[in-house]
Amino acid sequence: MPHLTVEYSANLEPRLDVMGLLRAVHASALGTGVFEVGGIRVRAERRDQYVVADGDPANAFVAVHVRIGAGRDEATRVRMAEAIFKDVAAYLDPIYRTSPLAISLEVQQIDPVGSLKQNNLHARLKQRAGAA
Repeated sequence: MPHLTVEYSANLEPRLDVMGLLRAVHASALGTGVFEVGGIRVRAERRDQYVVADGDPANAFVAVHVRIGAGRDEATRVRMAEAIFKDVAAYLDPIYRTSPLAISLEVQQIDPVGSLKQNNLHARLKQRAGAA
């Protein structure tokens, strides 16, 4: 699993294809080779109330939060984080070149104590692949 949340300032919406960004994040996470497709969850959270830097209303942000199960070594976490960040920055580059924009990414490991899961997606994906 990773759970990837893309948080963004509302002032980006006229220029940002949010679903396109989510698809790019999904493809990037999958492309790292670290995660199985059945475990990837990507979602967006629009922020309507925010103050960025000096408070100029043109200032915008995109913050990607990557929550992963515990146990991956540091080198894997760094490689995965850098790959996803690179792809996010590339997707946002047209906006970045013309607007004040802060882009960030943070990886957090989920403590297995109290982390409960139930997921039939892996089995459904295998079933679909067999039917194709």
